Amino acid sequence: EVQLQASGGGLVQAGGSLRLSCVASGVTFEDYAIGWVRQAPGKERVVISCISSADRTTYQADSVKGRFTISMDNAKNTVYLQMNSLKPEDTAVYYCAAHAVICTLPPHEYDYWGQGTLVTVSS
Repeated sequence: EVQLQASGGGLVQAGGSLRLSCVASGVTFEDYAIGWVRQAPGKERVVISCISSADRTTYQADSVKGRFTISMDNAKNTVYLQMNSLKPEDTAVYYCAAHAVICTLPPHEYDYWGQGTLVTVSS
């Protein structure tokens, strides 16, 4: 059974930092790309970052480029999202999701999802 466990969310002031973690089990990690998808209140889910396990290629949405960094520890089957210089508009539920081999942008194309972790950025 494939499971993704996201953690690390919380309440932080604008300008602060958080690190999200996504631990994957039940999958061959190298066969998947792991994306971070966020859903702000009243808005649709958006892929903001992704990393391919096979070749370590990454994607960052313009909205987070230069502030968020995605990384991977294959030995721990874990993907991290380091979020710096957080803004109130980053407030959302953050999900990690897995897609076969390569990163993809439409959220509905991801095959497996974690439960989400809430990030709240106060002004």
